[in-house]
Amino acid sequence: MLDLTIIPASGTALPAAPFQARHLIDGQWCDSADGAVSERLSPSHGVVVSRAAKGGKPEAEAAIAAARKAFDDGRWSHLSGKARAAVLLKVADLIEANVERMALLETLESGKPIAQARGEVSGAADLWRYAAALARTLHGDSHNSLGEDMLAVVLKEPIGVVSVITPWNFPFWILSQKLPFALAAGCTCVVKPSELTPSTTVMLGELLIEAGLPAGVVNIVLGYGQPVGATLASDARVDMVTFTGSTAVGRSIAAAASATLKKVALELGGKNPQVIFPDADLESAADAVVFGVYFNVGQCCNSGSRIIVHEDIAEDFTARVVELSRKVAFGDPLDPATQVGAIVTPEHGAKIDAYVSAARTSGARVALGGGVLQVPGLGPQFYQPTVVTHVTPDMAIAREEVFGPVLTVLTFRTLDEALALVNDADYGLSAGVWSENIHTCLAFARGAQAGTVWTNTWMDGFPEVTFGGVKQSGLGREIGRYGLDEFMEIKSLVMRIGRTREPWVRPR
Repeated sequence: MLDLTIIPASGTALPAAPFQARHLIDGQWCDSADGAVSERLSPSHGVVVSRAAKGGKPEAEAAIAAARKAFDDGRWSHLSGKARAAVLLKVADLIEANVERMALLETLESGKPIAQARGEVSGAADLWRYAAALARTLHGDSHNSLGEDMLAVVLKEPIGVVSVITPWNFPFWILSQKLPFALAAGCTCVVKPSELTPSTTVMLGELLIEAGLPAGVVNIVLGYGQPVGATLASDARVDMVTFTGSTAVGRSIAAAASATLKKVALELGGKNPQVIFPDADLESAADAVVFGVYFNVGQCCNSGSRIIVHEDIAEDFTARVVELSRKVAFGDPLDPATQVGAIVTPEHGAKIDAYVSAARTSGARVALGGGVLQVPGLGPQFYQPTVVTHVTPDMAIAREEVFGPVLTVLTFRTLDEALALVNDADYGLSAGVWSENIHTCLAFARGAQAGTVWTNTWMDGFPEVTFGGVKQSGLGREIGRYGLDEFMEIKSLVMRIGRTREPWVRPR
């Protein structure tokens, strides 16, 4: 007996027919020229929940042409910040009015719990409202200390056409970390969602039209990375690519974009540590560790997938984590009580299990889980909450992104040892520290190589606080004012007042 908290199939009625997703190009919904479609099987329920047009290079190029024309003629980029903000605010209101139908499709396509999907869709409205505020407060700089006959201003202008490529794990939330900020800046966009989770992006397209966004400003092309994503990254008419996903795919996008030297913003993988000192609030820390590793089934770039625990408390703290893990509700994503749902594909589930098996072979011990989870009434795409101890820093499970509900436990003796373990990674997305000593927390925060450091909490975020990684966790930043700046070009304007310029050519 596993002694886990499992929520069986709830019997919730599924939609009568699959959602039909089509491309949005220059304000028009359309199918692929060759009629190709792809179907998405729900990872939790095993039925077809969406049927999407499967785009190719012709659709991608048509969408780019529409975005290019819309940017160049100024129908969006030349509007005032007030006018752009008004549209973004309407979109936010429409998102809130459509939470239930969007959350249902996101749950069925991704396998995440319905309560989580509702929170993400409704919470995304706040990102749109914050971006609207930035649209009205956007400004550059002035320099009036260059002499009485000189004045210079630094202008911020929209970068142009932006390709927005989003992943399957947070399809609506991550799109809302990018698109409203690009629109607030005055850019036009071509969006490609993951082929696994296209529906909420298409639903957003409907809301953009309803909110009055001009045709061609946002275009949506459905399909696979090859050829759609590759075209969006390489086409010379695109000025910038923003991508969230794996580090491996991020490298390929950067390579495709390099021929035209377009700007690339990448939010990539992570192997995010939480360091626990003996003086921490261990009850709160254990709860945050459990949240950090099981949230979204661990399929999260910010997953707290490794903890580094002081030797004096390692055994007791690990036992706390194991006990709490047993209480986390795994099971039917359509049940509001479920906290952890299904793995996105069978192939990904096999990859997760391979990491655990390899760790066992290398001498690690599995204190909990380590296999497929059987959920009564549902399919096999669930994985047990898993805690792996006696892990050494050289093991793949300690260094690579497992992207599943798997926690690795390492130990340390001193702050310097902890920081060495934290920084001995190719990634640097986020890190956390637990201690009641403010000096310990500050020293850790200064020494950790990560884009975000949390102290005595995990994964708290706000639209105002920017997000992004260092090392192989990415390039650039999202959300916050810095997130808006990613979509801007800087132009310096230098003006001479009066006829004060000295001739360069001297009279003979």
